[in-house]
Amino acid sequence: MARATSRPVALITGGTTGIGLATARVLRDEGFAVVVTGQNPDTLAAAEKTLGDGVIVRRADARCPADAHTLAAEVEDRFGKLDLVFLNAAVARSAPLEAVDMAFYDEHFDVNVKGQFFTLQRVLPMLGAESSVLFSSSRIATRAFPDWSVYSATKGALLALARALAIELAPRGIRVNTISPGPIDTPALSKQGLPPEAVDGFRADMASRVPLGRIGSDDEVARTVAFLASPSAGYITGAEIVVDGGMFAGLSAA
Repeated sequence: MARATSRPVALITGGTTGIGLATARVLRDEGFAVVVTGQNPDTLAAAEKTLGDGVIVRRADARCPADAHTLAAEVEDRFGKLDLVFLNAAVARSAPLEAVDMAFYDEHFDVNVKGQFFTLQRVLPMLGAESSVLFSSSRIATRAFPDWSVYSATKGALLALARALAIELAPRGIRVNTISPGPIDTPALSKQGLPPEAVDGFRADMASRVPLGRIGSDDEVARTVAFLASPSAGYITGAEIVVDGGMFAGLSAA
């Protein structure tokens, strides 16, 4: 039987590192009951230690319907409701067109799009009026970079999906938005197989393109997520919220 709770409840997929982990910390500190998911045993253990007893950390593969079912059943049993679903799990790897094979393509779409859609479908009955759904897209969905075609396509799909669902779910009082970060300093930068000096060079290059003169932090994105989950954002739905330091505001940054 679900435990009665007056606290808002948030589910964050891909919540054991980077933006997801930072969001879990922010929401926990703002009084949310938080459930986060991930796959890597090391990051799951580290997140559990970092976030403490107030946050539930669970292994779940976004591509696996059985994992989504188990996750939703636990959330329903523990809390009986959800106030925020932050669909943040993602695969992000670059490859030129000639190097993309079916496995690469399928992995990106299965995790970044299909997994998010069916996770939301499974937890939808727990979302009531004034709840919020947030998809994690990227500025790369609308601003092209070479070798990122597949990843960009998945993030563009989320923009279209969120707009359609915002209209579909509005009669239920559920808001659906997308957050699109620009260059953010997260562990994902170190997962591209590049040497440290190349990663440092990328950071410096990106910072030079941002009008604010620096790369953003995962905490800044997390606080934007918290705003979108709050009553202060009660009239925002179907929107893409950009967090990129103004990187693409001018032609010089294109």
